[in-house]
Amino acid sequence: MSADYDIIIIGGGINGCGIARDAVGRGYSVYLCEQGDLASGTSSQSTKLIHGGLRYLENYEFGLVREALMEREVLWKIAPHIIHPLRFILPHHKGLRPAWLLRLGLFLYDHIDFKFGFSKNKLPKTSSLNLSKDESGHCLKPSFTKAFEYSDCAVDDARLVVLNALDASERGASINAQTKCTAIQRENDYWSITVEDQLGLDQKTEQEPNDKTITGKVVINASGPWVDKVIDKVTDYNNASSQQSDASKKPAHNVRLVQGSHIIVPKLYDHEKCYIFQNEDNRIIFAIPYHEKFTLIGTTDHEFSGDPYDAKITQQEIDYLIISANAYFKKEINESDIVATYSGVRSLYDDGASKAQETTRDYVIRVDQDKNEKKAPIINIFGGKITTYRHLAESALEKVKHFIPARLPIRQAQWTASSPLPGGDFAIDDFEKYCETFHTQYGFLNLGDASRLFKQYGTRANQVLGDAKSYDDLGFAFGHGLYQREVEYLIDKEWAKCSDDILWRRTKLGLLFNKNEQEILANWISKSDKTKQT
Repeated sequence: MSADYDIIIIGGGINGCGIARDAVGRGYSVYLCEQGDLASGTSSQSTKLIHGGLRYLENYEFGLVREALMEREVLWKIAPHIIHPLRFILPHHKGLRPAWLLRLGLFLYDHIDFKFGFSKNKLPKTSSLNLSKDESGHCLKPSFTKAFEYSDCAVDDARLVVLNALDASERGASINAQTKCTAIQRENDYWSITVEDQLGLDQKTEQEPNDKTITGKVVINASGPWVDKVIDKVTDYNNASSQQSDASKKPAHNVRLVQGSHIIVPKLYDHEKCYIFQNEDNRIIFAIPYHEKFTLIGTTDHEFSGDPYDAKITQQEIDYLIISANAYFKKEINESDIVATYSGVRSLYDDGASKAQETTRDYVIRVDQDKNEKKAPIINIFGGKITTYRHLAESALEKVKHFIPARLPIRQAQWTASSPLPGGDFAIDDFEKYCETFHTQYGFLNLGDASRLFKQYGTRANQVLGDAKSYDDLGFAFGHGLYQREVEYLIDKEWAKCSDDILWRRTKLGLLFNKNEQEILANWISKSDKTKQT
């Protein structure tokens, strides 16, 4: 028997898609399945930052912070269209962390990525601010007079996932969204997994089954908050002692599920800097300019149980974020100001910490294999951050190579660090130049539409618009700069299946679309899909 694929990846979030991209670039044959849309779980519910994690220094996670800060520079370089530098304002709050401690932490943050005596960090270092004179203090309450300013980066998290999947697909990986893994069986040298097509389940017949079997030499479980549920599906036909009834199996428990929620309100200030606020419970929240018209505020940390797809912001979280923001901003907000909310469930490796916010944000990679120790391993990924996904992928594939030699030995192991993601093939200092060139090429676009398209697609924005010479050439207008040609591109090239995929993950135009506009888009996609089927 020969396997269909070298590697089967379960999970289409940032870790799964990052591993798929790296693996296929090394010459492995790769199959990835995701039960929902790509990035439909935790990976699209983040604070939209590529950062080292300043507060992790308090938990002495120096290695994680150093790794994340080094990766911040790498990711900015390979995806300069969707990753952008930001400056963060950290006001000194009298009665909480002393100013000298904040400055010490920021000094470490600036310099912990030094290697051989120098740093490759291109972002500006920390500076001190007089909030009574600097513009960043104008929107804050007058009691805050001193602050520190440091650098990190913003990211479109869901697009980062999709771009990794797109690059993996173009290199030969089989990427399958809306495809749920329902069974995993180890049979001698291979894995046999059953996958179920989640689209049109109610229309399937006995003559047209909606499931099929895929075989592979290695399974990588990158299913995030579902990681333990996937482990529970494993059946080992090589090991008779593991063939117990479902009722007698003890459920796997390796991760701690922690919900983080955000609120989005009309923008609270006019400049482009962000804020990081300390709270009396020792947690912090961010306030970040978001898609020009809004401010994003988050995040929370509390224990979660249940299906991660059902996560929704609680009243307690809404109150917490409002109170935290109002402790700093002059312009106070209330619940009626909230334009949108979102909640994600992080799967943190359960290290026994007493509080959710103290649980490690680092990742753990564990190889489980049969007694032969050389056949059909399953590699389970626990925890991780968006910022460190690329390095996590490299670490996972270091485990794989002990079982399957890379098919392209001439390829350097760290090839993803220097290979741009789709649309990001330009230098970070040339962003404005390339954006202006794109706007010149499509002179009929207004500046807002041109900027959004280039920030979303980079140099591939030309593929979206093609030979269009006017707005009329872009087809049906759905509103807010979204046209038929872009929708068709997202469906044909980026696995979008429904209006939510387009409005909330491929773009963030859901912030602007009203209910009627959303229904028009959904109906158009439905009719278009039926037309293709006939």
